[in-house]
Amino acid sequence: MNFLTRLLVATLGFAIVQGLAVAEPAQSSASPASPPVAGAAIAAEPPAPFAEARRLLRTGKFAEAETAYNEILKSEPGSALAYAGLAHVYLKQKRTAEADKAAAKSLELAPTASFSRIAVGEVRFRQGRIGDAETIFTDLVKANAGDARAYYGLGRVYWAASYYQHAKLMFDKANDRDPDDPDVHKRWLFTLTRKERIAALRGYLAGETSDDPEEREHLETSLVTLNEAEEENRRGCHIVSTVKESHQSMEQLMYGAKRIRGYGLKVNIDGAKDKLLLDSGASGILISRKMAEKAGIKSIVKTDVHGIGDKGAVASFIGVADSIKVGDVEFKGCHIEVLDRNSVTDEDGLIGSDVFSSFLVEIDFPNQKFNLTPLPPMPPLSETEKALIAKYPNIARFRDRTIPPELKSYSSIYRFNHMLLIPTRVNDLAPKLFLIDTGAFSDTISPEAAREATKVRADARVQVKGLNGAVKNVYTADDITLMFSHYRQPARDMVSFDTTEISNRVGTEVSGTLGFAMLYQMSLKIDYRDGLVDFGYDPNRWH
Repeated sequence: MNFLTRLLVATLGFAIVQGLAVAEPAQSSASPASPPVAGAAIAAEPPAPFAEARRLLRTGKFAEAETAYNEILKSEPGSALAYAGLAHVYLKQKRTAEADKAAAKSLELAPTASFSRIAVGEVRFRQGRIGDAETIFTDLVKANAGDARAYYGLGRVYWAASYYQHAKLMFDKANDRDPDDPDVHKRWLFTLTRKERIAALRGYLAGETSDDPEEREHLETSLVTLNEAEEENRRGCHIVSTVKESHQSMEQLMYGAKRIRGYGLKVNIDGAKDKLLLDSGASGILISRKMAEKAGIKSIVKTDVHGIGDKGAVASFIGVADSIKVGDVEFKGCHIEVLDRNSVTDEDGLIGSDVFSSFLVEIDFPNQKFNLTPLPPMPPLSETEKALIAKYPNIARFRDRTIPPELKSYSSIYRFNHMLLIPTRVNDLAPKLFLIDTGAFSDTISPEAAREATKVRADARVQVKGLNGAVKNVYTADDITLMFSHYRQPARDMVSFDTTEISNRVGTEVSGTLGFAMLYQMSLKIDYRDGLVDFGYDPNRWH
């Protein structure tokens, strides 16, 4: 389901941009040199009390599972396995700090046990320390660990880093070891073909799972849309135009007569024409009820939209557009989401840049151009790849990322569906993950991340508003310098608000955003296939 991070910031007297300077690139660990392939060890079943606590966890009875593990600790206070179980419970309950403490205690008690190391690895992944998680899971898989979650954990790292073939291999191995683990099985089934996925998802939803109500509702919505596409024998959203590249003007979207709020594209949806905000922090297409009525879009299934703001989800529905035209690029058979409002944060809709992921996407803000050019061709399969596919034919539909020679200056990112997270240093501290979001008005930072680097103050002058209303508690961070890719971005009084809800939905810590007020000085290039971005900046243009 679309998770939209549309952000509007209205400020009263604070500086947003103080200029960019060239810096050393922030380092990303999203490049495993030699992804491991393991054998077929299977973890032994735990003793009865632990098995019952695990059953409660896997069926979504988190409070009962917490109680069960704590009861074990009353009789076995040195049980590393119980502390590892508590870490998993706390992660499910979105209590990351407590999960960290429980995992650390498990590791202290059993430093070489795979379950302790897996618990720590999963906490590190949730904390945004993906490189640390990768190291832990890689070591376990190389040691032929029997626990399915070692392979599941490494698969999540690989998928975020665009190593899709090896991610698929890890998910297959995890599911082979423990198909009764709902996290493992759910992640595996989303690597299947559409027909296979429908059957597997239907079976998954027929049983007890550990999903919260929001996630379960979105899984049920996904099943409806998959069924609809299969029954209508549609290919899914695909390009029907024959253009190899496209160059279009972007349209200024304004606050009043003088202040630019963002840039949009002219979009024609089944004859309904309008400008949609171009948003790298959104997925697919979201339009207003008014535009949907003009286009004749009918509901397949009702759902809701979660984004920035404290007023809760907004009702929406999923429909199908027969034709979507953006300049000379035409798509057919695409699902789009319709918000049950006559506007989408004061616009008729949003279009995520991921809609164009089959191209190399360039958002050239200084020249107000949107350019789509062919991605560099994938290299032929190596002998190693051929041998791996021969041994594991289910991975043949997937390819690992490459770094084409012509894109070697680009920066690696972690990709969580449409969300592009780039390692970013805050005042020379260890890298954290920031969302590249052309739909967010300014750079922002979470209070937790900001407090590690500077003073944070409540600021009633600043208002943050998104799809889900206003944010109640907004702060500013005194002195922050963000270092990402090859750039340094200094700022005074950077907007700060809690990003926990965003991070919980993504599954890793999102410590802030790189927003429009800075990005509009740049030409942003995105290679969705390989998880690469480039920021072009000409200082002479701005001084």
